Amino acid sequence: MSNPAPKTGHIGLNVSDLDRSVDFYREVFAFELFGSQDEGDRRFAFLGSDGVLQVTLWQQSDGTFPTDRPGLHHLSFEAADIAAVQRTEATLKRLGAKLFHDGVVPHGEGASSGGVFFADPDGIRLELYAPSGADTAPAPVKDAPTCGFF
Repeated sequence: MSNPAPKTGHIGLNVSDLDRSVDFYREVFAFELFGSQDEGDRRFAFLGSDGVLQVTLWQQSDGTFPTDRPGLHHLSFEAADIAAVQRTEATLKRLGAKLFHDGVVPHGEGASSGGVFFADPDGIRLELYAPSGADTAPAPVKDAPTCGFF
């Protein structure tokens, strides 16, 4: 009898400004705030939806996310449909977030899945995608998955 593979649990991220990051993740992903400690030197927040913890934010870093070192490449979230991705893209533009590609793009040439690729206030690379509906634009990278090099 084989054991089933474990599922990903919540994701913990170091941030430099807890209030700013909580506002960003709640605005962009419509996360609920499950709990936080926003006073003292051990500041953190628990975010999620439908009673499920998805992201924990820990204020214990300075600077911006170093993409030139081993570690997290990007964090990806799946949206219900391409319309949800497009609404989030509009929110990101309104917030002035860094977008890595122009608009909603497919995961690869000819792929129907795709989304938006962007950075949070600390430079952590994020993706919001839908399983279908992104095939109306060309892939920004021809010889590799879009989510691999941004």
